[in-house]
Amino acid sequence: MELHDNTEKQERALLVAVDIGDYDVESSLSELYELTQTAGAEPFGAMTQKRNAYETATCVGSGMIQEIADICQKQDIDLLIFDCELSPTQIRNIELITDVRVIDRTMLILDIFADRAVSKEGKLQVELAQLKYMMPRLTGKGVAMSRLGGGIGTRGPGESKLETDKRHIRRRIDTLKEQLEQVERHREQINRRRKKDGTVTVALVGYTNAGKSTLMNYLTDAGVLAKDMLFATLDPTARALRLPCGKTVMLIDTVGLVRRLPHHLVQAFRSTLEQAATADIILNICDASSEESQVHLQVTRTLLDELGCKHQVVIPVLNKCDLVPELNQIPMIGEAVRISAKSGQGITHLLEVIEQNLPMKNMRVELLLPFSKSGIAAEIRKDGTVLEEEYVAEGLYLSAMITPDLLKQVKPYLVEQ
Repeated sequence: MELHDNTEKQERALLVAVDIGDYDVESSLSELYELTQTAGAEPFGAMTQKRNAYETATCVGSGMIQEIADICQKQDIDLLIFDCELSPTQIRNIELITDVRVIDRTMLILDIFADRAVSKEGKLQVELAQLKYMMPRLTGKGVAMSRLGGGIGTRGPGESKLETDKRHIRRRIDTLKEQLEQVERHREQINRRRKKDGTVTVALVGYTNAGKSTLMNYLTDAGVLAKDMLFATLDPTARALRLPCGKTVMLIDTVGLVRRLPHHLVQAFRSTLEQAATADIILNICDASSEESQVHLQVTRTLLDELGCKHQVVIPVLNKCDLVPELNQIPMIGEAVRISAKSGQGITHLLEVIEQNLPMKNMRVELLLPFSKSGIAAEIRKDGTVLEEEYVAEGLYLSAMITPDLLKQVKPYLVEQ
């Protein structure tokens, strides 16, 4: 699915939302407007209808769909974007009535993801999410797809093009899963190595367009794309950051979040988001100039909890404070740190807070383990780093970097220095 082509004019898009009372439609439409612009289309306007439930056939009511069709014809609308997930039948019915191409919120986000992905992993994740989303929708497009393959030389007995496409997609999904598993195993090895070497990781997470990439660039000169648009960064970027105390940490930028991010999209990008789950410190960054800053912080916090980050240090950070002159009127959320990644305001305080929350670092020890305690040596090899080892008459001599947790276990066997 392509929303735009640089050689053609921008597509005019009409946004449609149905308010059934399960979310804030106005805020969601505002976000959809930004998503539409990010994808390269021109939002013409928006139409909203209050209903008790989505209309099974066309999502909106019969009167509303006719009104939409009239506007599309009069205003030369190229694209209808619905702020909800549509079924294949709904898409087909709406297109038949309006004679305009229809996509939903998920398809729009997938299009942006496909345009933004740079790394091999990012591209694999995007393609997997697209295929999983497309699979159940092939049934609804069967007639159109058969027509694409119709004509002289394609008629007669045999398998329909639809079934061929389905089988091809299933095979491709299996292949993508295998490739992603290999990439994830490689990243797990890197993460284990960082842990063993005592490298502390600090992850930047938060709502898209909160300024994470701008902060990353300010702190590390990472050269990450930093623009005022949604999903400017899709692929995780890791850079070394030297703190004022002299300690060096690994700073990781992650994909931005959006409200009502479809579940299977979270699943597709779970491995990217799990960069945060393995971090020692998480900076939960939000746009302080947004009226929904507290909501954005909570959305991010909820997702972090779902990823298993309940026991990690999470520091709320209010960015873009330079856009809010009345700083005293910004409500404090926990121990939120107020900064401006653009001007540098509050950065010194942010670095101090990071330093205060650094985990206890690995330490070098010399041990003499009795032969009966060889299991401890195995744990050190797994969770620490062995620098030197030698079998002597009394047992196994080890010089190693170990975690604070292991120190309690090996205290009886420390060699006095």
